[in-house]
Amino acid sequence: MGERAMTRIVILGGSFGGLTSAFELKRLLGKEVEVTVISGDNRFVFLPSLPWLIMGWRRPEDITLNVAEILKSKGIQFIHEAAIQVDPEASKVTTTTKKIPYDYLVISTGPFLSFDEIPGLGPDNGYTDCTFDLDHAVTTGKTWRKIIEKPGPVVIGSAQMVSCFGPSYELAFEMHAELKRLKMRHKVPILYLTSEPYLGHMGVGGLGNSKRFFEDEFADRDIKAIISQAIEEVTQGEIKLKDGTKIPYKLAMIAPPFKGVPAVAPLGNPRGFIPVDKNYRHTRHKNIFAIGVAMAIAPPEQTPVPVGVPKTGFMTVKMAKTAAATIYSDIRGTTPPPMAEMEVMCIMDMGNTAAFMKASPVLPPRQKSITKKGIWARWLKVGFEKYFLWKMKHGMSNLP
Repeated sequence: MGERAMTRIVILGGSFGGLTSAFELKRLLGKEVEVTVISGDNRFVFLPSLPWLIMGWRRPEDITLNVAEILKSKGIQFIHEAAIQVDPEASKVTTTTKKIPYDYLVISTGPFLSFDEIPGLGPDNGYTDCTFDLDHAVTTGKTWRKIIEKPGPVVIGSAQMVSCFGPSYELAFEMHAELKRLKMRHKVPILYLTSEPYLGHMGVGGLGNSKRFFEDEFADRDIKAIISQAIEEVTQGEIKLKDGTKIPYKLAMIAPPFKGVPAVAPLGNPRGFIPVDKNYRHTRHKNIFAIGVAMAIAPPEQTPVPVGVPKTGFMTVKMAKTAAATIYSDIRGTTPPPMAEMEVMCIMDMGNTAAFMKASPVLPPRQKSITKKGIWARWLKVGFEKYFLWKMKHGMSNLP
């Protein structure tokens, strides 16, 4: 009898979900599987620290790892090319130079930042800054330093169809704290502009008393808020809202609408997010899994201005472990693990303190939901950054 062919598992994306699922599958199945990670970026970036990078409290090398090196040490192949297309019928991924066949595909491609949906938005062809990837954050950091040299109004927030609100809140608090430290807070008005129906909604219908929490914290810091707004267009120095309001700015850091990445969008809904079952298996293609931002979660409620549901790094890592355990049970012919309800936990830096937020399950009605503030939460965030980078560097995905 011939030797059984090795099962080929291809993973798209080299961030939280991609690396975690690659490490888990190799750990669980060892030599039975050939694991290949495909990513256009050779860096793992600890994304939660990008606001700190913008503020000048971290350097890029403090929060990045070389993906090729860490995968090689675990016997995982790495293709440093962007995926261009997935053919689910032929079970093949096309990259810039290759066609790669797979038995299982895990999609963890993160968001496509859809700046072009709003004229004038974005750092490349527009007038606004952004915090969602390393290069954008470095550019935003330069704009921030210009504000300190020549003060002027700052607008921070999230456009319509955004599904990640945390970093914008963090930056509003951090900029306030830093300006106060420099004794120039009175020279820089801070405005928080958002598509959320109320402060602290976060795309999940709030967490505990988050609405009152944010309203009070913003009032204490004299941060003004404009909620439930859609942006019409951005010009040099001015944001025009759909209701006709015009907002002047010197720095505008606006989270753009999120869509699915073009290579995998045809597998998904009209916005390119991929429908999955409770084990993150594609609803039509049984050998495809989607985790993190790439997968579709329906919003808990209709909001006047459309917002998406966030998928945090914490959630993405859990999804990756579930998907890996499910693929393992498929290959071994065992029963897949029972799925725990997806919960969310995040620590939001507030400059000189921090807030710990938890919701279980993610969407209401919930068993438990809290927002609590304390300096302990800030130390927790600093500690978690160091721990997670160490864990990824050594491929220790099985640790909590």
